[in-house]
Amino acid sequence: MLSSLAIPIVGAPMAGGASTPALAAAVSDAGGLGFLAAGYKTPAAMSEDVAAYRALTGAPFGVNVFLVTPTEADPAALDAFRASLGEGAGEPRSDDDGFAEKVERLLADRVPVVSFTFGCPEPELVDRFRAAGSEVWATVTTVEEARAAAAAGAGALVVQGHEAGGHRGSFADDAPGDVGLLALLQLIRAALPDLPLVATGGIATGRAVAAVLAAGAAAAQVGTALMRTPEAATAPVHRDALARPGRTAVTRAFTGRSARGIVNAFMREHDADAPHAYPAVHHITAPLRARAREQGDAEALHLWAGQAHELICDVPAGDLVRTLHAEAAAAAAAAAERLRSPAD
Repeated sequence: MLSSLAIPIVGAPMAGGASTPALAAAVSDAGGLGFLAAGYKTPAAMSEDVAAYRALTGAPFGVNVFLVTPTEADPAALDAFRASLGEGAGEPRSDDDGFAEKVERLLADRVPVVSFTFGCPEPELVDRFRAAGSEVWATVTTVEEARAAAAAGAGALVVQGHEAGGHRGSFADDAPGDVGLLALLQLIRAALPDLPLVATGGIATGRAVAAVLAAGAAAAQVGTALMRTPEAATAPVHRDALARPGRTAVTRAFTGRSARGIVNAFMREHDADAPHAYPAVHHITAPLRARAREQGDAEALHLWAGQAHELICDVPAGDLVRTLHAEAAAAAAAAAERLRSPAD
């Protein structure tokens, strides 16, 4: 799949609202590879998104699935955290995000690429998808996770650097990978020299695209860079925050799982006391975050963002993909000129 892309850029799946069929289609139609995000959606809603995408374009695409192993916490700690949030907090619960039914629907739909986040698919599942005609990708944040995904038969690895916005894709969140993208690419490329790598984390310019390709990636995956495009369903308050300078940090305050966002009042107040429990904490805070989104309250909403968020712009997604490609080509050519031997 990666070798056939006209433009080596992948649109990251962004669960929770930003990803839409229109966004994925725009990325694919520009020559990249668009992704739909199945996370937090019901299996039926995921299938509706697949159908909506196919109504827009016949270009290849991918669907990302959460492979969730819930992390449990002391019920008393969850109750105390819920009480600290005041009126409107939700009830804690654990679930696997409808994993089994989503898998069966995707096997029946014959989606070109299926990617997994938060865990490593079993080899038997990888074989089933391969038999159905789907490539399987796995998100990794450490060399150890990369080796495990390769052993399971993954056809490509999405290498997520610590700069990335949103949730860390680590298999286990008790010790999420904290290596920067450029270093991680080099380490995984050395460990697995033949497996295609898709680099993601803090990529907002064509120069960054060129950098990860030079470091051994087959493609660059952009997420935050797409969040201000008109095709994205990013909330207005979130769009505004992305456009301004703002420090980001990794926190478990919003969902109970490590994720990078722009620092705000909710993060500062609850980072230390949020239980390490996903998705229970996600369900506790979800109603409060939904209200903050509706009210435009940037201090109470999860403002997921990569470290280079202030460099992004609000152009159409297809134009952005083509611009990043042109900038990357120019940056690579300039680098090649600087690297020419004095004898040339």
